[in-house]
Amino acid sequence: MSEILYPELYKSLESARWDMEKDIPWDQFDTDKLTDEQALSIKHNAITEWSALPATEMFLRDNRDDSDFSAFMSVWFYEEQKHALVMMEYLRRFRPDIAPTEEELDNVRFEFDEAPANETLMLHFCGEIRLTYWYRCASAWHTEPVIKQIYNVLSADEARHASCYMRYMRKAIDSLGDQARLAFAKIGVLMTNTKTSRAMHPTNLHVNADMYPYDTVQSKMPDPDWLENWLSTQIKFDKVWEDKVVTAILRKLSGLFDTSFDCAKDLRMYRKKLARA
Repeated sequence: MSEILYPELYKSLESARWDMEKDIPWDQFDTDKLTDEQALSIKHNAITEWSALPATEMFLRDNRDDSDFSAFMSVWFYEEQKHALVMMEYLRRFRPDIAPTEEELDNVRFEFDEAPANETLMLHFCGEIRLTYWYRCASAWHTEPVIKQIYNVLSADEARHASCYMRYMRKAIDSLGDQARLAFAKIGVLMTNTKTSRAMHPTNLHVNADMYPYDTVQSKMPDPDWLENWLSTQIKFDKVWEDKVVTAILRKLSGLFDTSFDCAKDLRMYRKKLARA
């Protein structure tokens, strides 16, 4: 029987936990260094983080037979909702006129279609890596010191979450072998595709066929186009940053699969080989 990971992951994340009152330098706020454009982007990121709520409902529904992973969701959900909360608190203190409304938060809570658990696990693993770099880039773009620190704190959390997901991916491979490897490789090919014009993140993918095309988290935003604008014209998440995401995913998968992926093409070939087998 495989090892239960939740106790160890809980302890690890608990030891790295930050305090919203003590570890965020609220007294360093500089009103002259926060623009309306920047404040609106914080609002949309807060709402995006709030969508961990329907994601958690999806995870619990689709992993009814996995108590270990479901227990880990208690920690992941807490920390992701804390991300939404700290950005909402920032706006409440410094720009209460644009803080998210309850209606705007409710709008991103809708049901996701059922999907294979391993594909979803890999999708969110990649999503955590992508958010790690999005938030690093966002911190560099912002000029106000408090929000710069907040984005650095959130980036570190997302990196830890990716590591936790990786542990469950290893566990799945130990149990299911190539079935799990194929699921992870399939989603890995999708998430390292730099030729798509759409940001490859779980909140920007279609998840409810009955609601299509308004079935992405981003489609429920006050401004559904904000994400692409935030990435391309505001924080300028360019090819250099995108290559960092792809390189990180490929490096992690190289270790997971005990092989070497120097580029996305290598992963595509690996997936085809698994599919033929």
